[in-house]
Amino acid sequence: MAGLQMETKTRTALPRPRKNAFGQGGPLVRPGNLHLLSELPADLPTKLFAKANRIQLAAGKILFRAGATGDGCYRVEDGLLKVTMVSRLGAERILQFLGPSAIVGELSTIDGLPRSATVAAVRDATLSSVSRAEFEAFAEEHPEVYKSLVKLLARRLRDTDAVVAAGSFLSLKGRVARTVLELVDHFGQEVGPGRIVIRQKIGQNDLAAMAGIARENLTRVLNDWQRHKLLSRLSGYYCLEDKIQLEHQAKL
Repeated sequence: MAGLQMETKTRTALPRPRKNAFGQGGPLVRPGNLHLLSELPADLPTKLFAKANRIQLAAGKILFRAGATGDGCYRVEDGLLKVTMVSRLGAERILQFLGPSAIVGELSTIDGLPRSATVAAVRDATLSSVSRAEFEAFAEEHPEVYKSLVKLLARRLRDTDAVVAAGSFLSLKGRVARTVLELVDHFGQEVGPGRIVIRQKIGQNDLAAMAGIARENLTRVLNDWQRHKLLSRLSGYYCLEDKIQLEHQAKL
């Protein structure tokens, strides 16, 4: 996908981030994830995928399409995926980007129904695969999986209510703000006091698809934020200059 690319060398370097405990630049903002199995106690996904098969998915290739039979779930070991839905007219809505440790395809694995969305590789990805039968056998041996899922599903219903309300009541700026803040959760990195860079190059078409608004409306919002110094560009990367203000605009 042209709109979202791996980091590349540019003429103007990003500010050098501080080293974190892992020796990898500045402190990453907490990774967001909308998928149930990714939110289970850490030892459970680790055990579930301990003997999983590894598969390679090239950039641009489809992992599965909405409506397909769900035969298992996958964990991202390396690379980047996108989760999308497409309207009858062909308009794409990007629901989420998924990086390492994210789990995808678990809904069909749990309920046996067709896939609810399409998942594709944004860049080359390595995935671990577990079949539905393997998941069910694991859950029988570890009944705490179901106990955790009940709690997670209850929380997910509350989150869904908030998403529906945001789409209905938020202004265009509010919807874009929520989208940018979600990207910060996934890919944000502090590069200075109060400054957070989204370390993926996101095109405006992709931002508009995530926010569910027209490209021209997105452009007007971004230009306004840049004029008021809420958002800037560093070597092609979006940089939040005033996260608090964007959080205020994203509130219902």
